[in-house]
Amino acid sequence: MSTRQLHSVYVVGGGLAGSEAAWQLAQAGVPVVLHEMRPLRGTPAHKTDGYAELVCSNSFRSDDCEHNAVGLLHEEMRRLGSLIMRAADENRVPAGGALAVDRDGFSAAVTAALEAHPLVTLERGEIVPPDDWDSVILATGPLTSPDLAAAIARLTGQQQLAFFDAIAPIVHRDSIDLSRAWFQSRYDKSGPGGSGADYINCPLSRAQYHAFVAALLAGDKTTFHEWETSTPYFDGCLPIEVMAEHGLETLRHGPMKPFGLTDPHQPGIKPYAVVQLRQDNKLGTLFNMVGFQTKLKHAEQVRIFRTIPGLENAEFARLGGLHRNTFLNSPALLDEILRLKANTRWRFAGQVTGCEGYVESAAIGLLAGRFAAAERCGEPVVVPPATTAHGALLAHITGGHIDAINAGPSSFQPMNVNFGLFPLLKEVPTFDRHSKFGRSTAKALARKSALTRRALADLELWIAGDLPAAAAE
Repeated sequence: MSTRQLHSVYVVGGGLAGSEAAWQLAQAGVPVVLHEMRPLRGTPAHKTDGYAELVCSNSFRSDDCEHNAVGLLHEEMRRLGSLIMRAADENRVPAGGALAVDRDGFSAAVTAALEAHPLVTLERGEIVPPDDWDSVILATGPLTSPDLAAAIARLTGQQQLAFFDAIAPIVHRDSIDLSRAWFQSRYDKSGPGGSGADYINCPLSRAQYHAFVAALLAGDKTTFHEWETSTPYFDGCLPIEVMAEHGLETLRHGPMKPFGLTDPHQPGIKPYAVVQLRQDNKLGTLFNMVGFQTKLKHAEQVRIFRTIPGLENAEFARLGGLHRNTFLNSPALLDEILRLKANTRWRFAGQVTGCEGYVESAAIGLLAGRFAAAERCGEPVVVPPATTAHGALLAHITGGHIDAINAGPSSFQPMNVNFGLFPLLKEVPTFDRHSKFGRSTAKALARKSALTRRALADLELWIAGDLPAAAAE
């Protein structure tokens, strides 16, 4: 069928998921109209009008496609022609074994690709899909506009869930004191484009660490409206002061862990805790404080973070912040191909579906775009095998959870992709029982390698259309 005979599919939301969905539709030969309300209506988190703007970290996390589930998701997306991954690879900055990007270059690359595609029409302004749109992908993210959120609520008849998401500060590189801090990746691990010394490390003694934790706990925090006070946090993006409330030693076993690092200024003294900063732009002039998302007030952030050795004179390009996120109770509301059960003309994608993370959001956008394209072209819609990273994440969103715990409310929560979402291997893989890494580590690495090999093999079958019906379920 030629593109002239095909009606447009409408995508609402120009974030990572919406941009990827639009790209997949256009690449399949389906005309698409991509609606983005910015800059005519802004959000509490966005700063630009660019497509696929990164509002939190600039990291896509691990790029290890053999032993890490998100790295596997990266590789699957590359094989599926992902625009988000292409732009990320073109704009990567050093980050050890992680894939981090120059956020401005990344957004510019996505925007330019969408603007240049002959089958993509870009529209600006807030919109609620009218009744005559027969195929819509809603990828409005956690900051869905009030009017659209109200329209969704009317259709679903269910209360949306919500959680808080926090943003980490960004520091000017030349304001960091490298006579106190030093460059090193944990265990000297070097990733693509990196040197093995991709993070700036700021050491704290036991006394300094204890004083820092006390300051976090006592610091003046942002206050919330009454309706926000019962909103839960997502565990993967807890504000640092909330983590500190879990116990005195929590931070030094989390974002401030000192393991795998040696202070060259004092090689004989092991730091009790370490604050790491990761390169945030391609020029290397900005570094973000890893894991330091916060709800501290801005003046408190400056005061407290400047007590960290090496950051005494830190100048902040951006201070941390907090915004409210919402997501659907997707297992109850969406079918297996991401359509709203109450209105199958509407399909959802991205973080609003209950996945967490840039890459996961884009991956669900990729699937939504492919599903909508197949529908528009009159082709069967086949879901990816649950053995793949895409399939495992989709299965979690559309039903891979416990309905309720102890007869309470739905237990469905936002989730990063992880190997716990994958079906078990039929056989235990062999491993070196005398490995230098130890038996348990060698066994775990062999299991992850086997899972990724199976995933990529099944993904190729799905791409080729060679999956038997049972494997596609």
